[in-house]
Amino acid sequence: MKVLIQRVLNANLKIDEKIINEISKGYLLLVSFTEGDNLEIVNKVAKKICNLRIFEDENGKTNLSLKDVSGEIMSISQFTLYADIKKGNRPSFIHSLKSNEASILYQKFNEHIKSLGFDVKEGIFGADMKINLTNDGPFTIMVDSKELF
Repeated sequence: MKVLIQRVLNANLKIDEKIINEISKGYLLLVSFTEGDNLEIVNKVAKKICNLRIFEDENGKTNLSLKDVSGEIMSISQFTLYADIKKGNRPSFIHSLKSNEASILYQKFNEHIKSLGFDVKEGIFGADMKINLTNDGPFTIMVDSKELF
């Protein structure tokens, strides 16, 4: 499982030029799954993300968590995080989990974050989405479950 975290001042998600969801200060999460991912991994990654301290305190140190700053979360399914570009110039997505399995894990991931006390604004799985954001910092972190556990 991979999750790209972008600390944002705001973000919105459009489908067919209509804003579907939006957040102010918080995380924009791009979420992807691969073979072997399961509910245990999903829950551990969700907990890790929710507990990260990547917001600045009054001294400019990254000591504050999302909860500390009353931050919001937008979660977007993003199978392209598992793109393989080793051969040729056209990405292969053979390492991305099949859509039906990934959809279930994506919902479980968002449900677990909600169970930890956060509201999650979701994208539409498989839809053509347009995302506008203001990255704060910029501050972007890649979370790869293979490196965590």
